[in-house]
Amino acid sequence: MSIPTAALWIGTYPTSGDAPGAGEGIWRVGIDENGRFTGGELVTEVAAPSFLALDPSGRTLLAVTEAAPGAVTSFRVSNAGTLTPAGSAPSGGASPCHVVATGTAAWVANYEDGVAAVLGLSPEGALAVPRTFPHAGTGPVEDRQEGPHAHFVHVWGDRVLVSDLGTDQLRTYPLDAGATVSDETPSGEVAAVLPPGTGPRHLVELADGTILVVGELDCRLHVLVPAGPGRLEHVGSVAITARTMPDGSAGYPSHITVDGDLVHVGVRGPDVLSVLRVHDAAATADGVDDAVPGAMAHLVLENVADVDLGAGAWPRHHAVLADSGIVVVAAQNTDELIAVRLDRTSGNGAITDRLELPVPACVLEA
Repeated sequence: MSIPTAALWIGTYPTSGDAPGAGEGIWRVGIDENGRFTGGELVTEVAAPSFLALDPSGRTLLAVTEAAPGAVTSFRVSNAGTLTPAGSAPSGGASPCHVVATGTAAWVANYEDGVAAVLGLSPEGALAVPRTFPHAGTGPVEDRQEGPHAHFVHVWGDRVLVSDLGTDQLRTYPLDAGATVSDETPSGEVAAVLPPGTGPRHLVELADGTILVVGELDCRLHVLVPAGPGRLEHVGSVAITARTMPDGSAGYPSHITVDGDLVHVGVRGPDVLSVLRVHDAAATADGVDDAVPGAMAHLVLENVADVDLGAGAWPRHHAVLADSGIVVVAAQNTDELIAVRLDRTSGNGAITDRLELPVPACVLEA
């Protein structure tokens, strides 16, 4: 970590049983180089800010309001870490659960109705009226895939990828979609189709362009590789963890991050932070071999550790702090932040601190 104490923005959900707006908001928390939390202050109240994002300048903070209808609120960030409201706009759909900011736009995934949306974002943080891109389709898991559920937006070169849990698809749009998406293709284009029942949630992009997608419904990590402009090919998947819930069923993975050759996935139910290592398949002793667990055409993925977070933690989101080996986990159901220090060699982790905080849902390094 480049400074003795880092600052974190924390988004939250309403307390169980409360409607959005019942006191939840955005918190600011410090964490030192030893993985110990400092302070903890509710900076501003805003309804159900379950996901946060900073624009590239770091001076505008965006928060979704995960409600129906949804909203996006922007704040200007001062040098002292205070937040000043800068704008608010509809999210373009219901229950927005993810937002990402470019220099000129905010992209939003609306979970409940499966609508992706893009809003113009000014340098001062003002938000424009959203342009919306409704998805359509279903999947085989009847209680979770009865319709589209946009879940995550990833900036992918000069395009974006939108994962849809309900349709087992990744859709793609030009980054500046407000100006360039054809009215004849309002739902964008399908970049990839995952195995039925995957439930694609969050994803990361590796340095070589490989995409790793978390399957929320099958508890597997799916590997996709570039297959031409705007296209990805599914080449395989691996189990994220062997840990299960008390009844023996698989857990529900949430967020995914990558730090060097280590990939981290929060898994709700077993309540672990799973750590996987990415190997170059060409560097393995036998090359790519069907007998090698996790072997794909060009890489090998293996689970090297599962860090126990405590029963009931329900790790909804986490952030890897720059140059520190520290991962901060939002434990939604135990009302706490959990700091984990990972050993880069083994992948094993040790909890360094816990901080009580009501219904944390998102961790963002300031």
